[in-house]
Amino acid sequence: MSTFAVGDEDFLLDGRPVRLLSGALHYFRVHEEQWGHRLEMLRAMGLTCVETYVPWNLYEPEPGRYGDVAALGRFLDAVAAAGMWAIVRPGPYICAEWENGGLPHWLTGRLGRRVRSADVEYLGHVERWFRALLPQVVERQIGRGGPVIMVQVENEYGSYGSDQRYLRWVAELLLDCGVEVPLFTSDGPEDHMLTGGSVPGVLATANFGSGARKAFEVLRRHQPSGPLMCMEFWCGWFDHWGKDHAVRDAGDAAESLREILECGASVNVYMAHGGTNFAGWAGANRAGELHAGELEPTVTSYDYDAPIDEAGLPTEKFWRFREVLAAYAEGPLPEVPEPPRRIAGPVAADLDQWAPLAQVLEVLGDEEAVAPVPPTFEELGVDRGVVRYRLEVPGPRQPYPLVVEGLRDRAVVYVDGVRAGVLTTEEEALPEPVAGPAVVELWVESLGRVNYGPRQAEPKGITVGVRHERQYVHGVRARGLRLDAFEAAAVAKVPFRPVAAEGAGAPGLFRTVVDVAGPGDATLSLPGGVRGFVWVNGFCLGRYWNVGPQESLFVPGPVLREGANEVWVLELEGGAADSGAVRLA
Repeated sequence: MSTFAVGDEDFLLDGRPVRLLSGALHYFRVHEEQWGHRLEMLRAMGLTCVETYVPWNLYEPEPGRYGDVAALGRFLDAVAAAGMWAIVRPGPYICAEWENGGLPHWLTGRLGRRVRSADVEYLGHVERWFRALLPQVVERQIGRGGPVIMVQVENEYGSYGSDQRYLRWVAELLLDCGVEVPLFTSDGPEDHMLTGGSVPGVLATANFGSGARKAFEVLRRHQPSGPLMCMEFWCGWFDHWGKDHAVRDAGDAAESLREILECGASVNVYMAHGGTNFAGWAGANRAGELHAGELEPTVTSYDYDAPIDEAGLPTEKFWRFREVLAAYAEGPLPEVPEPPRRIAGPVAADLDQWAPLAQVLEVLGDEEAVAPVPPTFEELGVDRGVVRYRLEVPGPRQPYPLVVEGLRDRAVVYVDGVRAGVLTTEEEALPEPVAGPAVVELWVESLGRVNYGPRQAEPKGITVGVRHERQYVHGVRARGLRLDAFEAAAVAKVPFRPVAAEGAGAPGLFRTVVDVAGPGDATLSLPGGVRGFVWVNGFCLGRYWNVGPQESLFVPGPVLREGANEVWVLELEGGAADSGAVRLA
């Protein structure tokens, strides 16, 4: 069996100095049947190691109830089969532009700002989770014949807090769970971040996109010895809905990569291949230098302007990085694998069946809750999806402004069954006053929980109340419609009917069948869609939204099949069927 260690100046493999040439690939953002191809692409670019986060909320939807935790083990086995090493970053917090930074909604809903600290209740949940997860890692460490060479303690903690007792506890828990490979932390190359995020005796690494020499000088002030490593070399960036598409020049990125390696340092390219935020798992940020301003939800694509694009294809950045990395390879780089198969040609189908949102809620929704004030998503147990809040404005009374205080994040509002407007976190008041009596319905969607900064752990839904003039309206009926409820057997019970005139411009659930000859990777577009979610053969591709910059959704080839493919479209604002078609290309 081999050994991997942290030396005074270098990483040591069986006692010999070795440089890590790693790339980030989040297995949970790539269809499992395509892991092998993406790993081959990393190797062809010149990388010998792969790094991945592990999202806690993907696997523990309720305390003590676990999903497919073994997926991490299967991915690490695929890494071993590809002849690569693995760096695992299990959190418990991961950021990653992922919903809630990977923390479960039920955890932050209960504990709020007590998470990521030495709070006793929080630590108990973390320990239970790590003891369920880490056997997947421990069994596959390099000293036991596996690919895992390092494990991270928390994640960029210096950007958030300064609870050294908590960080040391996480490190000790990893060791107690059987982790034998070196531990490390990663933070921005700034004094306060490295001070807050480092653990004595644990290797500190730095995250940055340029200026390697200056960054490593700062790191050396905090860590005089040990190997230098950029744990996140930001070669691109992610996109937010309604903002410009992020692009980084390939030549500029290649020169920054070259500078890191010329410093004698190891590197982890973030992202080498980004993948996709399937099933509504994209997170959100807050605007501004202090990350406390306007909500900026992340798009479904996690292409990241990476060297290997969302569909697994090489970009110009791939070829420029390959040129740089070839100089550090022990021999010729592997050939670039053949691209994944794409569908034989463009196809389209009309959205010809429809059910209004209210009927979808009756079939797929959770049990209705009745409360004096609006319960949050967390109180209703809703992680991803929408909640319908229904309340009655008493009367008779003259028209007054109707304001939704603490709205997170977007609400389509109906007054006596007539659409009255769309409200957001920034625009909380309906454009026209409301007279009483009136029945008000608010269909509220979470656009993604904040994954970074001081606003993490904030609740979703209506977090304060609905106010008519200065008076709060009490007595609320709330019912959740979770994305996880959209399963084939359940959707089959929805009373669909022909779209006709009433469904063409209305919100609701649409269904159609698209015939495909020669299935493979594809992109799906909805020219008439406004905002909602799409499923193909029961697989949720994620959110679409006509505010851009993303204009289509990636469809992994393994999701499609020869012949008929069933498509569901949950349109939340109305318009999906206006153009009459779902298009695959």
